[in-house]
Amino acid sequence: MKRPFAILLILSVLSLNFNAEATSNSMLNFLMEYLSIKYSDKEFDSFIYVAVKKQKLFLVENNEIVAEYKVSTAKKGLGNEMGSFKTPQGLHQVVEKVGEEVEPFGIIKQKVPTGEKAEPVLQAKSTNLDLITSRVLHLSGQEEGINRGGDVDSYSRGIFIHGTHEEGLIGKPASKGCIRMKNADVIDLFERIEVGTFVVILNN
Repeated sequence: MKRPFAILLILSVLSLNFNAEATSNSMLNFLMEYLSIKYSDKEFDSFIYVAVKKQKLFLVENNEIVAEYKVSTAKKGLGNEMGSFKTPQGLHQVVEKVGEEVEPFGIIKQKVPTGEKAEPVLQAKSTNLDLITSRVLHLSGQEEGINRGGDVDSYSRGIFIHGTHEEGLIGKPASKGCIRMKNADVIDLFERIEVGTFVVILNN
């Protein structure tokens, strides 16, 4: 009796893994087709994809997902306007990397390490402190009038991918517009990408 049950369990796990892989492949195929049409003048050999509904960030290299992380986008949802405290959509580019030598949970203010260290909050609760920790990837919008220029300029808004002390909220919308990551994850991503990497933020 035990052996048939074990076989069924193994088959179920394999089926789940297959379905997850198939879903990822379908998502990636759709994404690559979308990018080739929407931004036909750009090369996407290596890029970051932020899926807002999934609250996930994917690193894609040579048409393969090589890393996947949970994130936290804006609590107020999506929007590109200055002062909206919303996460901007569209095509962006990493134009600056900050914090290479900062220890995990080290606090960064105005893109300058302070030497202070934040206390991790692992429960799913807000401290009402929007601390930036460990690493910063400063984003610049690449679409004029959408996330670049005027009152919709993502760079001027200070839109970052960065670490947070509120790790318990990762996976839920909780930021003031930036894309928050767990500290170990943002350090890993920081090491994997270069200035100039494209970042695609979509509501899916």
